[in-house]
Amino acid sequence: MKAFISWIYGIALSLGGPGLFAIAFLDSSFISLPQINDILVVLMVQANKSRMPYYALMATAGSVAGCYVIYYLARKGGEAFLRTRVHPERVTRTLDIYKRHGLMALMIPAILPPPAPFKLFVLLAGVAEVRPVHFVLAVASARGARYLALGVLAIYFGDTALTLMQTRGRDVALALAALLLVAALAWWRWNRRYARIPEP
Repeated sequence: MKAFISWIYGIALSLGGPGLFAIAFLDSSFISLPQINDILVVLMVQANKSRMPYYALMATAGSVAGCYVIYYLARKGGEAFLRTRVHPERVTRTLDIYKRHGLMALMIPAILPPPAPFKLFVLLAGVAEVRPVHFVLAVASARGARYLALGVLAIYFGDTALTLMQTRGRDVALALAALLLVAALAWWRWNRRYARIPEP
């Protein structure tokens, strides 16, 4: 397994942005490669800090594309399949979360690191018939915020950021997720409050 992961790192780093896109696509669709994409973003930004927005964009685009494949398949009739593979109560509970919280139910798992069951929420977004445009925007904004935050971390903390990602990657990802979630919730509450203020 270590040899395979080393091979993935080598291929992705040699390809640059397209390699990052490919790994993000695979991780978000058919193969789970937890935290590899996060570390690759940090490594590539360290090597070329001026291209940080490009690397964050490629990782985000790959993740959105991979998620869309799963979403599309689920939208085309995945509920029956899901109920044979996932406990029906869990499917019902997650669909209820979508009904209560809308796209926030998709964005929060998109920010969180493994073992958050993000792919389950992607599948259920298709089953719940979330609109394609809303789905893409939700995943892109959440994953984009995550990869941009990692890029900024790599620029300002350099080797320390890489060491943290390699040794305590999940803790770093959780800390970033918590900050992003606080910011997202504050923005959401501000928007709701602003919407309630009557125009003069």
